[in-house]
Amino acid sequence: MSTGIPIDAYLDDLRTRQATARQGRQPSATAHPAGELTLPAHVARWAGLRPGRPALVTAEETLTYRELDDRAARLAGWLAAHGVRPGDRVGVFLPNGARFVVALLAVLGAVHVPVNPMFRAAELRHELRDAGPEVIVTRDALLPVLDEVRHETPVRTVLADADWSAATAHPRHEPVADDLDALAALNYTGGTTGLPKGCEHTQRHMVYTATAIDNGRMPDAAERGRGIVSVCYLPVFWIAGENLGILAPLVSGGTSILLTRWDAAEVLRAIETHGASTMAGTVENYLELLDHPDLARRDLSTLTAPLTVSFIRKLTPALRARWKAAVGPRSILREASYGMTETHTSDTNTLGFQDGDHDLLSDPVFCGLPVPGTDFMVVDFATGTPLPLGERGEIVVRGPSVLTRYWNAPEATASALRDGWLHTGDIGVLDEEGALHYLGRDKDMIKVKGMSVFPTEVETLLAHHPDVVAAAVVAVPDTTSGERPYAFVRTAAGSPLTGDELREWAAATMATYKVPAVVEVVGELPLTPTGKIRKTELTARASRTRPAP
Repeated sequence: MSTGIPIDAYLDDLRTRQATARQGRQPSATAHPAGELTLPAHVARWAGLRPGRPALVTAEETLTYRELDDRAARLAGWLAAHGVRPGDRVGVFLPNGARFVVALLAVLGAVHVPVNPMFRAAELRHELRDAGPEVIVTRDALLPVLDEVRHETPVRTVLADADWSAATAHPRHEPVADDLDALAALNYTGGTTGLPKGCEHTQRHMVYTATAIDNGRMPDAAERGRGIVSVCYLPVFWIAGENLGILAPLVSGGTSILLTRWDAAEVLRAIETHGASTMAGTVENYLELLDHPDLARRDLSTLTAPLTVSFIRKLTPALRARWKAAVGPRSILREASYGMTETHTSDTNTLGFQDGDHDLLSDPVFCGLPVPGTDFMVVDFATGTPLPLGERGEIVVRGPSVLTRYWNAPEATASALRDGWLHTGDIGVLDEEGALHYLGRDKDMIKVKGMSVFPTEVETLLAHHPDVVAAAVVAVPDTTSGERPYAFVRTAAGSPLTGDELREWAAATMATYKVPAVVEVVGELPLTPTGKIRKTELTARASRTRPAP
């Protein structure tokens, strides 16, 4: 990485600023009191220390640490008896539930390949052919789509409903896998730039991430003794769901309350019943909880770390104040963290920046400080030169959870991993405290007569209009300026606001070059299965309907 600023001096200054900013807000180190253990070893440790504590709660069953450890070890024995060895990939093609968690623990020692249970044939075919698992753990309901493509893949053995009981009654496999640095998982990217790629992750990556999440809570002594009690309805095949629904609670000795899908009434019940300390959801999820008739009857006082992700609607000071008034003063709603599949996500911590809504009144989206042990830089996209604080450039990251490489993709690996740094393709800025702000993907940035327009910034400005519920901004070609923003907005029910009226309002609110060429009011925004806006679909739609220049 070429640079005019010595990287060591740049990082020393940045770390000093971050250490100062952490004081009184966040812990200064990431360490687990039990030392460096694999995920199954952590579960086995808690099975010895807290054998009767619920490790996993689902609609179908509750498993204590003793039961979870035993069931996973027995399934690991079944896998070994069916020829699975270290380095072999095993597909886990399951929805949220106890089977997914048991399978993940059992597979480690080999290579866990989580497969989206919403896949159709073409998507499933690609992932199974790319990862090459010979064994698949699934449910009967998913067999039709698997059968459709199985003859085109290496799959030779399928474990479904009929054989599950026998597989989890098999003699235990001993000892627990203890290699922290062996390939442990292929987590596939979302495929926003071409076909999804498998990110190679190790158990060291997993456990570091889980420990950083646990250390980053700063709870009181009693709460730390309980571990993380997490309500998770995010899909656990997705790496954010894996972190919050499996890794963080199990490594900390807490409890995972794993739901199959979003259900506001069930989430409220689960928080109160199990004394949940954290959950992560979209802004829309929290608004639905606030409007739910059961809210006033539920005690949510244990929920000290409610996290949100501003995929569509943005977290605002007004929403935070409303949540605090409804739930209690210790429940401060905040953004979750910056991260991506390549970094095992959960790379930053926003804790402690909520006084005076400091985190919400700066450039969107405030991501906080890197978790201890992880470094960020913002560099020039072309040269890789570190940029001064406050300047916008590419976010690069290195740390103990960054992928080893892309599976069977040396060119993509060489492009993304350079001199130990992962080049994310994301645009960001570091502020005077060393906190990271995310501005969008480089490929999404709009150039208007050479001026950079960040879609997230325009989306946030549009959302300041009282009738705007959500906004998504994409680029369309323009013969005069090169590109122009094109905005899709969803308005509040019953609002008479038109696109032309909103565009006129925007012209008085933001710089001229940022004003969308068109504002189109829509009923819904297209979403991915993980709740992100499908901007490629909106770009195609905008290109078809943009006005003539």
